[in-house]
Amino acid sequence: MVSTFHGLEMAKRALSSQQAALYTTSHNISNANTEGYTRQRVNFEQINTLKSSREPGGVVDTVGSGVQAGSIQRIRDQFLDVQYRKEHGKVGYFIERANAMKQMEAIMNEPSELGLSYVMNKFWDSLQDLSVNPEDSGARSVVAQRAEAIVDTFNYISQSLEAVRNDLKNQLDVNQTEFNSLLDQINSVNQEIGEIEPHGHVPNDLYDERDRLIDRLSEMADISVSYEKSSGMPSSIAEGKATITLNGTGGQPITLVDGNSYERKHLFVAYDDNNNVEDFHFYNPELVPDGTTEITPDILVDATVVAANDFKSVGTMRGLMEMNGYIGTGEEPQGYYNKVLSDLDKMALEFVTEFNRIHAEGHDLEGNTGTDVADFFVFDNEEGRSALTISVNEEILTNRNLIAASGNGDSGDGGNAANLTAAYTNHLSSLGTKTSVKSFYEGVIGEIGVVSQESYRMVDNSQVLRQQVERNRDSVSAVSLDEEMANMIKFQHAYNAAARSMTTVDEMLDRIINGMGLVGR
Repeated sequence: MVSTFHGLEMAKRALSSQQAALYTTSHNISNANTEGYTRQRVNFEQINTLKSSREPGGVVDTVGSGVQAGSIQRIRDQFLDVQYRKEHGKVGYFIERANAMKQMEAIMNEPSELGLSYVMNKFWDSLQDLSVNPEDSGARSVVAQRAEAIVDTFNYISQSLEAVRNDLKNQLDVNQTEFNSLLDQINSVNQEIGEIEPHGHVPNDLYDERDRLIDRLSEMADISVSYEKSSGMPSSIAEGKATITLNGTGGQPITLVDGNSYERKHLFVAYDDNNNVEDFHFYNPELVPDGTTEITPDILVDATVVAANDFKSVGTMRGLMEMNGYIGTGEEPQGYYNKVLSDLDKMALEFVTEFNRIHAEGHDLEGNTGTDVADFFVFDNEEGRSALTISVNEEILTNRNLIAASGNGDSGDGGNAANLTAAYTNHLSSLGTKTSVKSFYEGVIGEIGVVSQESYRMVDNSQVLRQQVERNRDSVSAVSLDEEMANMIKFQHAYNAAARSMTTVDEMLDRIINGMGLVGR
C-alpha cells in the first residue's frame, strides 16, 4: 500500500522535472546565437514502480511513482559532423587556391593597358616608327623608353609573384601555429572531460567547445575523429575523449591527439632556400627530437601512382602548399606560382635571345656590325631568374645611336628595325612547336584564366555542398526559437498541471486530517 503522502511526493517530482525542462529550454534560448552551441534536452525517466516483497516472485507492482529528470543530453548527429568536416576541408582548400589565383590575375592584369602584352605592342609600334625614321633621335629615344617599360613590367611581375609567394609562405606558417594551438586546446578539453565523466557527469558545454575546435581543425586538414570511453562510472550518454587522426598521409597514419594517453603531435613545415615546402614534420613536443614522422609533399610517381608517404590531406594547408610551391618529383619545385614564374623566365630568356640575335644582324649609327653590335637586352648574374634580372643594356641607354636599326649599313635604312618586330612572332622551337613569344605568353595568360575560373567554380560548388550539410546539421543541433517557445509552453502547462495535482492532494489530505471524525459533533 502506498504512503498517505505519496501523491505529494509524485507531484513534487513532476514539478522538479518540468522545472528542469524549463531551465534547459531557457538555456537553449539564451544560447541561440552562441557559436558552436548544441541544443540540449532533458531525458525524462519513469520511476520504477516495482518494489521488493516477501510475496511469491519477490516483487510487487504498486501505484506509479511519477517522473524524474534524468540526464541532460546534447542533440547531435555524429554522421552529419563527419560530412560537414569533410566538406569544410574542401572549402578551405579551394578558397586558398582561388584567393591565390585572384592575386595572380591582379598582378598579370591582362587584358589591360597595364599588362605586358600592351607594353610589348607599344614597343613593336616604336620599332615600326624607327624603321621609317632610323636617323631620328626622338624615335630612337622612344624605342629605348619602350624597352625600359618592357623590362620594368617583367621585373614587376616577377617581383610581385615572388612577394605573393612569400605571403603564402607566411600564411602557411600562421596556419601551422594555429594548427598546433588547436591540437593543444583539444587535448586540454579532453583532459577536462576525462576528469569529469568518470563521476557520472555529462559535460555538454565541454563537448560543444571541443566540437567547435575540431570543426576549425577540419578546415585546415582532412581528419577523422573517434571517441574513447572514460574510466570509472561514466554516464551511458557520455561521449568520451576524442582521438583525432590525420587522413591523406599514405601508409603512415598520424594520430594528432590521443584520447587515451593525452599525447599529441605538433606540425613543423620545412622549406628549402626558395621557400618551397620540403617536408611536413609531425612530432611530440614533449619528446623532441624523438618520435618525429616526416611526410613529404604530394609526389606523383607516374600518372596514377602516388608515393606512400605524401601529404594529400585536403584543407587550407594543402591549398597554400600547392600555390606557394613544394619540392616534387626529381627534387624539382612544383606548384602553380612556381610554374608561372618559370614560364615567365623562359619567355623572357627566349625573347631576349631572339631579339639580340636579330639586333646583331643589323648596323648601328656608329658603324658597328656583327659581333661588334651591342646586345640590346642583358641579364644580371643571378642564374635562372630571367624575368627578374632582365634590363636594357646601359650602353644603349647612354648612346641611342647603338640601336642597330639599319639592315644594309646605310644610316637612312631601317630594315633591321622592321626585322626586330619579328622577335615577338617568330616561331621558336625552345618554346614549343610553332610557338612564338607572343603565342607562348597568350597561352600562359589563357591557362591562368582557366585555372582561376576552375578555382572559383570549385569554391562555389564546395560551398553549396557544405551549406547543404550545415543546414542538415543545424536542423538537428541548432536552436530553433519557434521550437523552444513551443517546448516552453508545453513544459509550462505540465508544470501547472503538476502544481494543480499537488493542490488537489493537499485538499484531499486536509479533508482527511481536519474533516474526519467530526460526524455527530
